[in-house]
Amino acid sequence: AGPRDFRAPRARGYLDNITAIGPRTVGSPENEVLAVNYLLEQIRAIERESTDAHKFSVDIQKPTGSFSIDFLGGFTSYYANITNVVVKLEPQNGAEHAVLSNCHFDSVPNTPGASDDAVSCAVMLEILNTLSKSSEPLQHAVIFLFNGAEENILQASHGFITQHEWAKSIRAFINLEAAGVGGKELVFQTGPENPWLVQAYVVAAKHPFASVVAQEIFQSGIIPADTDFRIYRDFGNVPGIDLAFIENGYIYHTKYDTSDRILTDSIQRAGDNILAVLKYLATSDKLDKSSEYRHGNVVFFDVLGLFVLAYPARVGTIMNYITAAVAFLYLGKKIVQPKTRAVQNLKKLFTAFGLILLSWVCTLVAVLIVAAFISIIGRSLSWYTHFYVSVFLYGTAAAAMVILLHMLTKKFFYKNMNEQYLGDVFFDASLMTWSIALTVITQIGLCSAFICTLWVAFPLLTKLMIHKEFSQKGATMKFIMMYMLGLFVPYLYMMYLSWTVFEMFTPIMGRSGSEILPDVVLAGFIVVFTMILSSYFINFIYLVKSTKATLITLTTVFVVTLILVCSGIFFPYSSDAANPKPKRVFLQHASRRFHDLDGNVVKSDSGIWINGFDYNGISHITPHVPEINDTIRTPCDEQAPFCGLPWILPVHFMFRLVKNWYLPAPEILPRSPIHFKVLSKELMPWNKVRLSIEVSGPSHMSLYVRPHEGSTLSTWSLGDGTPVASLGGDYFVFYSHGLQAMPWHFWIELTAPEKRSVGIVSLAIAAHYFFGEDQKSPQLSALLERFPNWTFSSGWSCTYDLFVF
Repeated sequence: AGPRDFRAPRARGYLDNITAIGPRTVGSPENEVLAVNYLLEQIRAIERESTDAHKFSVDIQKPTGSFSIDFLGGFTSYYANITNVVVKLEPQNGAEHAVLSNCHFDSVPNTPGASDDAVSCAVMLEILNTLSKSSEPLQHAVIFLFNGAEENILQASHGFITQHEWAKSIRAFINLEAAGVGGKELVFQTGPENPWLVQAYVVAAKHPFASVVAQEIFQSGIIPADTDFRIYRDFGNVPGIDLAFIENGYIYHTKYDTSDRILTDSIQRAGDNILAVLKYLATSDKLDKSSEYRHGNVVFFDVLGLFVLAYPARVGTIMNYITAAVAFLYLGKKIVQPKTRAVQNLKKLFTAFGLILLSWVCTLVAVLIVAAFISIIGRSLSWYTHFYVSVFLYGTAAAAMVILLHMLTKKFFYKNMNEQYLGDVFFDASLMTWSIALTVITQIGLCSAFICTLWVAFPLLTKLMIHKEFSQKGATMKFIMMYMLGLFVPYLYMMYLSWTVFEMFTPIMGRSGSEILPDVVLAGFIVVFTMILSSYFINFIYLVKSTKATLITLTTVFVVTLILVCSGIFFPYSSDAANPKPKRVFLQHASRRFHDLDGNVVKSDSGIWINGFDYNGISHITPHVPEINDTIRTPCDEQAPFCGLPWILPVHFMFRLVKNWYLPAPEILPRSPIHFKVLSKELMPWNKVRLSIEVSGPSHMSLYVRPHEGSTLSTWSLGDGTPVASLGGDYFVFYSHGLQAMPWHFWIELTAPEKRSVGIVSLAIAAHYFFGEDQKSPQLSALLERFPNWTFSSGWSCTYDLFVF
C-alpha cells in the first residue's frame, strides 16, 4: 500500500483495541471513558502526523434531548449527557460545506460489538489517518462522527444533527452499520432522492455491492431494525448512503461478535470503498449545491459485485412501460394471427395464464400448510443451522407441486392437444404474467420493477431468436441450449439476488420474536423464488413427453426431509466455535411493586423474567433447566401498562406471553436504586391536570403511561410535545444517560373526567442495570451458567414500580 492508501492491518489494530475494552453500554465507564479516551488518543496521534494542507478540529459533545419515533411499537426517546466524539478535517482556510461519515462505538450489553460497530469506527480512524496525510487539500470538509449512543435507538445521532454547530454545514453523509459480521458491505439505503449520491458511489467505489431491492425491503418495515440514516434523513433533512455488513447475522448482537471473526479482507474492502466515496464527495462541485440535484429516486443494482448500474427512476419507468408495451404488442400480434381464430387464441392464452396463477396459489397454500404443520409440532427453525434443509423441504415441495399440477392439467384438461402448441401458449402466458407484474409494480412506484423488466425483455428476445425451434417437434438439445442461453442473464441475477436476500433474512428469523412463524416466512420466500425461477420452464412440462422421473425425485427428497425434520434430527442451533448459530434468550431478574392511589404497596413480587427471542420460546432449554415449565408462565396484568412487565423497549407485540416465563426469585436490592418523585400536581384550565415528576436512577430506564378510562394524555414535555402512543394504546418513553447526568425532570398533562375516584393515570417506571455491580444477582448468574452452550443468554437486573395518580 502506498502512503495514500487505506491500510487494513492498521485498522485491525484499532478494532482489536476497541473491542478489548469489552461491552460498551451507554452510561458505563467502558463506553463513556475508556472508549472515548482511546478514540481521542488515536485522533490526537493522527493529528500530529497530518500535513499542513488540512485544518484539524476535535470536539466532545454531550447532548441532551428528546424525540419521538414510530420504530418498533412507537415510542418517545429521552437522552441526557451522552457522548459524541467529532472530528472535522477541512482546508486550512475552512469550508462552508461538509460531508459526514458516521459510526457508533457503543455496543449492546454483553457483547464486544466488533462488527456492530467497532469495525466501522476502526475503518473511519484509518480513513481519517489516510486523508490527513495527503498533501492535496480537500475542497469541502469531512466530518467524522464517532457517536456513543446508537444502540440506545439512535440517540447520539439525533443529539448531533439537531444540536451541534457543525451539523448545519453537512450536505451529505455516509453511515457505516452492520447486520452481520464481515463479508461485503451492502449499500441498502440511499437518498431520499438525490440520485447524484448513488452516482458518486457508482463512480468511486472500488468493490461495489448495492441493491435498490434491499432498500425497498428495509424501508417497508418488515425487518425489525433501523439505523442513524433515519435520523439524518428525518431530523436533519440530509441525504446519504447507508452501508452495512450482512454476512453471518447469526452472531450479530451476541458475545461471538469478536474482532477475530472479521476478515482483514473485509476491512480492506470497506476501507477502499468508503475512502474513495468520501474523497469523491469532498472534492465534488455537487456537494455545495446538493439541494439543486434533489430530483426523484434512482434505480441501482450491482452486477455480481463487478460494477453498479444506476439510472433515474423516471427513466426506469419509461423503460419499463416500453418493455411491457412491446411484450403486449407481441402477444396481441400472436392472438390475431390468423384473425379467424383470434377469439379462440385469446381464450387459450388467458386460460393458460389462469392455470399458471392457480398453480402458484395452490403451491403457496400447500407449502405454507407444511410450514405451519412443522411449527405446530415444535420443529420450527430446523433449517436455522442447516440452510439446505429448507431448500430440500420447501423448495422441493414447491417445485413438485408446480410440476404435479401442470402434469394433471396436461393429462386431463389438454388431452391429446399438440405439445408444441401448448409449449408455445404457456411461454406466452408466462410472458404475459411478467408483463402484467412489470406494469403493476411500475405503477406502484417501486424501483425494484427493473427485475420484471429483465424477466420480460430477455425471454422475449429469446423467443424471437429461436422462434423456429418452438415449432419443431420435441424439446431438442439445441433448443434447450439456446433457450437456457437466452435466459441466462435474468436467471443469474435472480440467483445472485436470492443469495443476498437469504443471507440477510435467515439469521433475522432467529431474533424476530415468538409471534412470527419463521418457517412460514422462509417457506413463503422459497415459494416466491421457486415461482420466479420456474416461470419460463412451465412450458417444458407441456413440451416433453413425461416429467414423472423429475416429480418422483422431488417428492422423494421432500418426503425424506419431512420425516427427518419431524424426527428432530436437525437441531436448530449450533455451538460450533468456528461458526456458532446460537439461540438468543433474555433474562431479567425483576422486583416489582404496585402502588395504590395513597402510595401504599398493594402487590409485590420478584422473579427472573425469561424471553426466548424466537418462535421456539425456550422449549429446547427446558430439559436443561426443568424448573422453567408451564407452572411459571407469565401472567398479563391487564390493569397495568404493558402487562405490568419491565420491557426495555416496546417490543411486546413481537412476543406471546404464553412463551414467557417468570421464575420466582429473591428480591433484588440495587446499590443504586431508582428515585421517583412527583414534584407537583397542578389543576390547569379546561379540566386538565399537570403532573411534574423527577426521576433519578441507572443509565437505562423505561417509563410507561396509561391514562385511565375517560382520561386522555394531551401533552407532555417530551419529544415535540405531542404524545405518541405505542401499539396497544399505552405510552412508552425510553430514557438513557451518560455519566454525571442530572435528575430527569418532565411533566405530563392529562384531560381528566369529573369523577375520578380510581385515579386518572397509571405511571410505571422500570430501572435496568446493564453493567456494574448491580447487573447480575447471584441467582441470575447461577441460572445463566446452567444454560446450554448453544445459547446466547443475556441477563440483567431491573426494578419495576407502578403508581396511580
